[in-house]
Formats: sequence, structure tokens, C-alpha cells
Amino acid sequence: MHHFIFPSKDTWISSGSSTITGESFKDQNFGRDQILEVKKEFYNNSFNYPTRALIQFSGTEFTELSKSIEDGTIPKPQTGSLAGSKFYLRLYEAEGNAEMTEEYSLHIQPISESWTEGTGKFSDNPKNTNGCSWKNRSNPIGGTAVTWNTAGVTVLNVSQSAQSFSNQSPDVNVEVTNMVNMWLTGSAQNYGMLVNFSGSQETDSTTFGHLKFFSRNTHTIFSPQLEVRWDDSSHSTGNLTSLDVTGSVDNFLYMKGLREEYKVGERVKFRVGARKRYIQKTFSTSVQTVTGSFIPNGSGSYAIKDVATDEFIVPFEDFQGTSYTKLSCDSNSNYFIQYLDGFYPDRVYKIQLKLKYDDGQEQVFDDDFEFIVKRK
Repeated sequence: MHHFIFPSKDTWISSGSSTITGESFKDQNFGRDQILEVKKEFYNNSFNYPTRALIQFSGTEFTELSKSIEDGTIPKPQTGSLAGSKFYLRLYEAEGNAEMTEEYSLHIQPISESWTEGTGKFSDNPKNTNGCSWKNRSNPIGGTAVTWNTAGVTVLNVSQSAQSFSNQSPDVNVEVTNMVNMWLTGSAQNYGMLVNFSGSQETDSTTFGHLKFFSRNTHTIFSPQLEVRWDDSSHSTGNLTSLDVTGSVDNFLYMKGLREEYKVGERVKFRVGARKRYIQKTFSTSVQTVTGSFIPNGSGSYAIKDVATDEFIVPFEDFQGTSYTKLSCDSNSNYFIQYLDGFYPDRVYKIQLKLKYDDGQEQVFDDDFEFIVKRK
């Protein structure tokens, strides 16, 4: 299972100033920008200043997530183990990595003080200082600014995460299970997370980078996400007959009872059918042989794509021997359950099915198993 929640707030902060006017960015707010900038600026071939991003997942969605873990709907996070749930920060780069060095690392740290998202944009003239910045964690209009204990955001030196990149997509997909578990158990207050270049890379003159991630204000489907993954599969076949997956038979997987439309927030049990592709007609051919069999445990999985962008929302994936999209089975058929909370409304999605054979072959079934998600 892959389940997603979106940020309650995000912004980016800058420690620099304009090379044209000299005006400082240190007290400027960018809380309404559609882009989160994590970059290093150079001037006259010398390092000038860095920027950082702040993201917080809280509010109703995070509370519901916490309740689901408490009541056992989602297994408790388990660090250092393949069991339990795992949490990942997902950020999507808006402009690629043309201005990046081939190798760099990003650091994800828990923020230790509250902050205000603010209402500013980088393009504001005069600049908007309402909200957090490099200097301030809040600065209400007509009120008194509250500074960070440490300029550039105060962080906790525990439960930190990092992702290293080597000539690859700059999209962030980093495990933050320890950090989230710290918030869930109450051992630390959830003030969100800080994203910046790791260690000395943030200020050295050899690492280059202009990363621009979509913020929660984006008009695309690429908002930041906190993703929770866990193996929710179960297998009880009743009187069903096993599908032949030796590799000697041509099989066919298909969706059963797929509706054209679902609602945001639905918890859907999608039914999957399986049978031989070609049935030889004989007097002994059973109804079950024609209508379907069950896929052996671990041989079937699913993925979900956004049709317009062709991007995987839920990818086929195995992680250190654990699959988070493994098909389940009951006495009726194979199935999988998908929460549609994190799916964007008025978009068309496509389900793909994968069958693994005992001889190592893999077959993907992509037969326009499509549905649209509508608002409640």
C-alpha cells in the first residue's frame, strides 16, 4: 500500500541579497510561491549564499494518519526492519538538474520551533516580510517579529535523513521514518522538516545547484507529499484453483468490476481476475477454468499511473525483499486496496498489473484499466 498526505504549509528562505540593489532577502517571505528553491548562488565565480526549504505535514490529514496507526489500520513504523510502515518525503523538481554538479546530497532535519508560512512571493515589490524567513520564524503585519534561535531555522540534531544523488533525477524520495515516528510518539513536537544541501556542500565552492521543487501552491499534480508504505497483503484462496505460473502457459490478468468513477477519499477494494489467455473448449472445461484462478502469493502486483502525465502514482516496487503493491487474495479473487485520499480530483488514472513467472519472466498487463477520481 502507498498512502499520501499533503503539506499543511511550506516555504523557502534565503540568506542572500540582491546583487543589483543590495536589498536583503534574509527577512523576506516566499510562502505563496509555487516553487521551493534549494540552491546555491554564486557571484563573480565565487560562492555567495544558500537557500533552504521548510515543509510541515500536520493538521487533519496527519491526525487521521496518526489515528490509523493507533487503531492498527496502518502498522506502526519500525525502523531497521522490513516489517511495519515506512515514511518517505517526496519532492518533485520543476526544471531538471541542468545546473547541478553530478554528485551532491540533500539533508532532511526536524525543525525545533514553530513558524508561519506567510503570504509573500519572490516577485513581490516591495518585498513581503509577513511570515517566516532566514531571520524570522514569524513576522505578523503590524506585530513584532520573532527570530529563530539560530538564523536559517533551528533544527533538532536527531532523526536526520539524507539522500545522495549521482547524475540522476533530482526528485527527492527519502525515508524519514525515524523523524515521523518521533512526532507520532510525542518524543518531539512536529514543526516540520528542513531541506538543504548536506554539510559543507551548502557553502563550498565545488558543489553547484539550483533545485526548484513544486510547492503545495503548485497548479500541477506534483505537490510535496509525505508517503507511507506498508505491506497490507493477505492470502486466503478458499476453493479457487491456482494459476499456472511455471512459464509454460500464456496467462491473462484483468480488472473485475472496475467502475468508471470513484470519489476522493474512498478506500477501494479493486478486484483482479486471472486465467489462461486461451481456453481450449472441452466437455470437461470447468466454469472456474474459464472465469478465473488465483495468482500465487507473491507472483502478482499492481501499479497506478496518471494518464495525462504518464507518471507512476503508485509504482511497481520491491524494497529489500518487501513489495508494497503485492496482490492479496480471498475466496472470491485476487484484489488490492487503495486509499484515494492523495489522488487529485478530475484526473484519469490507469491500473497496470504484473505477473511474475517461476522461470524469471515478468509480464505487464496494460489494457486501459482506467478510472477517474471525482471530488466528494
